[in-house]
Parts: sequence; C-alpha cells; structure tokens
Amino acid sequence: MEIVPDTSVIIDGRVSERVRAGTYAGATIVVPEAVVGELEYQANAGRDTGWDGLEELQTLIELEADGEIEVEYVGERAEKSEIERAAAGAIDALIRDVAQERGATLFTSDIVQAEVAEAKGIDAEYVEPKGRDTESLQIESFFDEETMSVHLKAGTRPMAKRGAIGEMHYEIIDETVSTEDDLKEWSHDIEETARASPDGFIEIDEVGMKIVQFRDYRIALARPPFADGWEITAVRPIAKTDLADYDHAEELRSRLLERQRGVLVAGSPGAGKSTFAQAVAEFLVENDNAVKTMERPRDLQVGPEITQYTALDGDMAATADSLLMVRPDYTIYDEVRKTEDFEVFADMRLAGVGMIGVVHATRAIDALQRLVGRVELGMIPQVVDTVVFIEAGAVETVYDVTTEVKVPSGLMEEDLARPVIVIRDFETGTPAYEIYTFNRQVVTVPLDGAEASKSGVDQLAEGEIEREIRAAAEGPVEVDVQSPNSAIVYVDTNDISHVIGRDGKRIREIENRLGIDIDVRTFEDQPSTESESKTQGEIVTPEITTQHIIVPVEERGSGETVEVQANGEYLFTATVGRGGEIQVSRGSAIAEELERAIDREEMITVQ
Repeated sequence: MEIVPDTSVIIDGRVSERVRAGTYAGATIVVPEAVVGELEYQANAGRDTGWDGLEELQTLIELEADGEIEVEYVGERAEKSEIERAAAGAIDALIRDVAQERGATLFTSDIVQAEVAEAKGIDAEYVEPKGRDTESLQIESFFDEETMSVHLKAGTRPMAKRGAIGEMHYEIIDETVSTEDDLKEWSHDIEETARASPDGFIEIDEVGMKIVQFRDYRIALARPPFADGWEITAVRPIAKTDLADYDHAEELRSRLLERQRGVLVAGSPGAGKSTFAQAVAEFLVENDNAVKTMERPRDLQVGPEITQYTALDGDMAATADSLLMVRPDYTIYDEVRKTEDFEVFADMRLAGVGMIGVVHATRAIDALQRLVGRVELGMIPQVVDTVVFIEAGAVETVYDVTTEVKVPSGLMEEDLARPVIVIRDFETGTPAYEIYTFNRQVVTVPLDGAEASKSGVDQLAEGEIEREIRAAAEGPVEVDVQSPNSAIVYVDTNDISHVIGRDGKRIREIENRLGIDIDVRTFEDQPSTESESKTQGEIVTPEITTQHIIVPVEERGSGETVEVQANGEYLFTATVGRGGEIQVSRGSAIAEELERAIDREEMITVQ
C-alpha cells in the first residue's frame, strides 16, 4: 500500500497518528518533494505550520527506523513561484500528479484537494481537519477580573498589569519561570484557536511578529529575530462604559450631534482613552450616525454595527481613501501618533468627516501641540475643535478650540494683531491657552494658573534666546528672563566655553541680534534644588546595535511608562524593561523616527 500525504495532513501529524494506530502499518509513505519545499518555505518565514510539518517528517523517519513503515521522497522540488501560488493550488497539483503516477492513495484533510482528486480519477482518502477548543485560550488562566494585560517571556516569571483604570500595577502573577517550550506551546494554541474560531483572526503575520485578535483579546506574539526572545503580550479591556458615565456628558452629547466635529481624546497609557472612544462611538451609532474605525491593529471593543478597518496594504492613507467612498458620519482613529497619522486625520476632517482621534499625551494642551508643524497653524481649529483629556478613567479636562484675529495676550501694540488660536475651558469658557506665530516661531502661551506667571512677551523672549543658545550648546539650556533688557541662561559646565566663545565673541553676537543682555551661568549656580528637574525630561544617549536601538533610562524603574522625545517633540511611549532600558527593534516605524532624530543630532529625552 502506498500513501501520498499532502501538506495539510503532514502539518496536523495525521500520518504518524495512523501509523501508530495500525491503519498504515507496513505502508510506503510517498512524500512529494513539493510538500518538503512548502514546509521549508513556511518554516523560514517563521510560521509554526512549517515547523510542525518538518517535525512530522522527522517522526516518520523514526517510524521507518523502527520498521513500521517505509518512507520515500519523490517528485520535483517546487519552484519559489509555485510555493508563492500555493493558495491557488499550484502545490496541490504537483502532489496529485505524484499520486496519479504511482497509483497511490492521496491522503488529505483539504476538502477541495480531495474533490479535485476524485474528479480526476485519483483514489483519495479525506479526513476532517483536527478540531480545536475554539472557546478559550490556555493563557486565559493568567487573567482575573482586574487584569488588563498579561506579559509572558521565556526565561522570566509571568507578569500582569492589574487594578482599576488609572491605578494599574505591573506585578508578578506566577513564581514559575516560563520556558521557551511554554511560550511555543501557548503561541501555537493562540494561532490555531484564532484560525479555527469565527471570533478570531490573525491580523498581522510578519517574520518574528504576529498580531492575533481573539474575542476581546489583542495578542502580540514576538520571536527572534524581531525580538531577543519568545514573548507573548495579551491585552483586553477591563471596562466598558456609556457616555452618560462621564462628566460633561450632556454637553458633549449636544456638541457631537450639533455637527461633525474634530475631537482629540488624549491621556497617558492606561488612562482609559480607548474606553471613552468606544463609549462615544456607540453613542453616535445610537443617534443615527454611520460610524467606522481606523485601527492598526484593531483594538476597540465596539458593536457589530461599527465596521473596524485597518491599514489597507499597510497604508492608512489608502484606508482613508476607501472610507471617503463609504461616507461615514464619524470615524474613530485609534491611534494618531506619527506625522502621517495626523495628516490622514486632517485630510479626513477637512473632507467633512467627523473625526475622533485617540492620542497619547500627558496634558490636554500637549495633544493639540502635536498638530503644530504637521498641520498648517490656521487650519488647526478646522481639524480639531474639541480636546478631551482622560485621567484615571474620567474626563479631566475639555477644551474648545477656535480662531480669533486679535492682539495676543501680553502684547500691547494694535499692529501686532494676528490670527490667534484660543483654547478655552469647555465648562467655564475661560481662555486657558493661546497659540500664534511670532517672529516666524509658533508659541503656546498659558493664560491662567501657575503656568501664567510669565507674560507672553517673556515667553517669546525665552524662546528666541533658547533657540540661539541651543545652537552652541550640546546639553540642556534654561532661560530666565529678568527684565525686558536682561536674561540669565543656565547651561552645563562643559558648554560654558562654547556658548560664550573666544573672548566672549559668540555671546556678544547673540546679544546684539536679540537686543538683550545675557548672563551665562552653570546649572550649579541655579537657585533651584536640582538642575535636571528644570529640563524637559532626562537626557539620554541611545545606542544603535545591529538589531535594536537601546535607550538607557537608568533613573527610571522597571515597568514604568515613559515618553521619549527628540528636541521636545513626542516620538513614542514605552515601558522600561527590567534592565533599566528601552529596546526598539530596528526596521520598525518608531526606530526609523528615532534614528532620524539621532542622525540630526537632536536631543533625546525621556520623561
């Protein structure tokens, strides 16, 4: 008896299973080289199916050594083009040819393969694909009611983020160290369950990284060479809310329904931004709005009435073009981070679509400032007219954004009137910030509270002086304007000579250009307690290796969430590893932005 197995039953281990059961005792297992080529291709691409299939072939050789079967490899090896066209049946055709030439029985768990074989007069034996438990995952045992995310890595103890929104704690949940075999078993279970379940799918499948959606879990599966070890990160929402649960709910309802709006939902990681965005999305649907989402990967937990779109062919701009044909009333963009994201958000908004964008920010005003430089200043109120800042799961601040032609606060002369973006507290109507251009610079001026202790003129002067001094200093710079005609500049000791210049030439040139006397001092002379507290975060020097960009953050604790910036501009948010560093895999979009900043010799800070 000769049996020709196809790729499907080799991957499932069905051949060795039948040999051990006695069904194929003494048979000759004829393995087409096309099957070997396809399995090798899958294994090289980092797919578990390829490794499972190769393991089954090794098992068959062991069974042959025990005298239970004979194994014979025949046929021509598949060409790369045929392997790439496997989904179109190219490999299946080569396997059928071998069975037909040998007069053998074709063994398959692919119903289409079996039907085609019988139609061509080939003896075929079909077996149902292996069933799976599609209701649960093995790693679900690590979750309890307060667990937002589980973090598993080979060689470490399982960790989780647990607690209420805004009060999460990163903690050990099991003292048993996970092995690489554990991670492989869990990863295989996650992938196969997602494939078999109607509630799951694999959203991203790249070498070394897969993103899996299963029910309300979003799971990242990382392995070398993308990561330095096997790792699983599983995240799920721990709360689902209604818009009525938040402060200012009635006012926000009226505002959203009055006309299509441009809204930024801002907050730090874990603050509850996505939970609020979900509540807004479902409120809009309930009030007769067509709502879609743009997510990469899809993460929001919304009802079936809301279609969730991801990046079309890896490009959110292409997704936006498609959405304009669909004509939604509102689109939820989760999350808006890179320059191209802001550009897509702005294009959609200016096309008349209501937009809700989820943005990482540590203050409400920071979310709006991230538009500066990415969107023409005068267009910002047309792109974003509302900012909602979420803190610990609650609406902390709501800003109304408008444009007025006026003299900016703190300036006096009427000929200084210009378009000014006014950011008002939504509840009181009190102006909180103004954004405008002055001497070719965009400035943001706070108008109330402690931040407003300096006038707009002082802040403009500080900005001009800091820009000039930074051109000569390598380290941090702080400016303290003493009067309209004098200022003190604080720099590192190593930068004093560079800033002053030979015989004071450089600092005199700066003073002449700005028309102000400048006293240059070191941070040690500063009256405050710690000079570093005056800088915008801890200055770091990233190290570029062949696989990673390593950002050292020695003064931060393991598991702490930090923001990485270049010259004060947001780059990304990350969690500090156990070694007191952040590792960014090269080739990713984040790494490319960081490398460009390093190449431009921008100051990299962590806060």
